[in-house]
Amino acid sequence: MKKFRFFPVVLMIGLAACSGGSGTSNTDTAATASADTTHKAADTVQMVAPLPEVPANAKVFFKGLKNGETVKSPLKVEFGVEGMSLDTAGTVKAGSGHHHLLIDAGDSIPAGEVVAKDSTHLHFGKAEKETKITLTPGAHTLTLQFADGLHRSYGAKMAATVKVNVKK
Repeated sequence: MKKFRFFPVVLMIGLAACSGGSGTSNTDTAATASADTTHKAADTVQMVAPLPEVPANAKVFFKGLKNGETVKSPLKVEFGVEGMSLDTAGTVKAGSGHHHLLIDAGDSIPAGEVVAKDSTHLHFGKAEKETKITLTPGAHTLTLQFADGLHRSYGAKMAATVKVNVKK
């Protein structure tokens, strides 16, 4: 029983001896580890390409769907883009991107913000040009949002919004 009373004392002496010769304390080591982690995180951020510029003449639009139109569900929605090329998601290429359809989710997503992926933010990362959606009867707002290969929005400049009324 008395052997175990001395164990903590021996353990503390051993720990002090092991850290004694280096000139750094546990606090210094923790600070260095923290700095290394922060540096690695900064390197990761720097590896992500910046959001490409939007050409002056670029725009997105709905093909064959007019603002205020009365439609029936399911609704075929066709996407158009000019001044940029349509490409698949995954890599960032200047002058390219892919479509996202926002259903009753606002008029655009701020530039650089990643487009959410849920039932009101549909992704078309395989360079799709159309889709078919089912909407409940009543008024709906559809926004076509163009984004880069990492799903980062090009902002209001590359968004188009129409309001439709779905008949019963």
